[in-house]
Amino acid sequence: MLRKFRKDGHSWKKKKDGKTVKEAHDHLKAPTCFLGKASTVGLEKAVEVLDTLGNSMRNLNSRGFMTGMASRQDKISILAFEIANTITKAANLLQSLSEENVEYLNKELLPSKGVQQLVSTNMKDLLTIVAHDKREDFAVFCCEVIRFGDMCKDPQWHNLGRYFSKLDMDTVTHKQLRTEVEMTMQELITLAQHTSELYHELHTLDKFEKDYQRKIEALIFLKLSLEGEHVMMLESELKHQRKSVRNLKKKSLWFKSLEEVVEKLVDIATFIHQEISEAYGYDVGLTSSPRRKSETLGEAGLALHYANLITRIDAIALYPTSPSDNMRDALYNGLPPNVKTSLRSRLQAVSKEELTLSQIKADLGITLQWLVPIATNTKRALQGFGWANTGNDLGKMSRGHKKIIRLQTLYHADKEKMDELIIELVTWLHHMISLRRSNKAFPPKTSKVQFSEEDRNLLEKVMQRGMLVPGISKSQEFVMSKKHVQRLSKSTGTSPHT
Repeated sequence: MLRKFRKDGHSWKKKKDGKTVKEAHDHLKAPTCFLGKASTVGLEKAVEVLDTLGNSMRNLNSRGFMTGMASRQDKISILAFEIANTITKAANLLQSLSEENVEYLNKELLPSKGVQQLVSTNMKDLLTIVAHDKREDFAVFCCEVIRFGDMCKDPQWHNLGRYFSKLDMDTVTHKQLRTEVEMTMQELITLAQHTSELYHELHTLDKFEKDYQRKIEALIFLKLSLEGEHVMMLESELKHQRKSVRNLKKKSLWFKSLEEVVEKLVDIATFIHQEISEAYGYDVGLTSSPRRKSETLGEAGLALHYANLITRIDAIALYPTSPSDNMRDALYNGLPPNVKTSLRSRLQAVSKEELTLSQIKADLGITLQWLVPIATNTKRALQGFGWANTGNDLGKMSRGHKKIIRLQTLYHADKEKMDELIIELVTWLHHMISLRRSNKAFPPKTSKVQFSEEDRNLLEKVMQRGMLVPGISKSQEFVMSKKHVQRLSKSTGTSPHT
């Protein structure tokens, strides 16, 4: 990569105005409202690493914890944890651009009921949204690489933003071979995995050192011998742990050259840009997402809040008896003001309909079957289980784990559509609870509603979703064919008539 830079005649003198990162970020048109926030989780985790290690880390790195203090060292040292997190971002991006994942996106995710009902039915708009998200992820990754480049001793790696800003204009010169990049990526992933192990071993070392220090201080205070068997055992454990840390430092990013790793990250960044352009087009998603009449839950900062609402609705729907007042109050108090207002008139309108408990549970099951997994993805992503979790993410990638993307969450869900759906679900819950309390769970013999034996068995499955598979939402166990959905549900695809 060094030879490439010199051949192109790029200037790598450090810029004085300090705007390099911003220039690259602005050029790539990547607002940081969602993944920008998520990316800070990684830096916060790195800070937690440093805080947790405490005094033992100070002994290992006499130059201190501030990132700037490590910026002119030959070796990566304390920056290893932040760089490991950046490597994870690159690995996730590369994995999402694989042929398998692109095919899954086009054939399964974009046509899925959740995306079609909550986001858009226009496939061109959906592809633009995905491409924009990918470019935003890429911009976050590039900003981190630029920062590490500025910390290198060699000035050729300074101001990498100039290089990244020219990638959109130059699509041929730096064509990267997939096999070479995959080998480089695998090498960095292995280093990042060892770095994650190093963090845990350093934490254990810190604990051992504190235990040993407390034991010695207690013996000195009591004027007892410092050569007892227990002390010797602690010294042995401490010696073994220090050896483990030394070995992991050699296998991790700790002793690697910052320039060497930055060069590899630049190669990977060039390839990722190339893959995004080939998968979605060189100009698709480069500016912004398609304009929509209503804001999205992500833009409003409400994605996690609505995910929690859906989880509460699902819990109440599967409750074997009438839910407690606390459960109902928690759900109602969490509803947005406009939803509460619309809900009152909706309840009055639907109360005139003759509904049975079986029909209501069928309606709820149909919707919750596809909605609950989206809410679950949203909670996993925004609570730190999906993004910026270096050790876990790298382990999952080695097992073929698919990374959660925004379109699999409520982030891009249209707020107006989501509000209408919440009103519909809460309306069914209200009538289900009312029927249970008034002992009208079963229709009278004179009822005109007649069910076949097959329909009765189906409804019993909806009402008896008690045996659950660990890790699967209760509502996901209800599977219904299209003909049953059309026969039993009055609200499939539409809201109740008012």
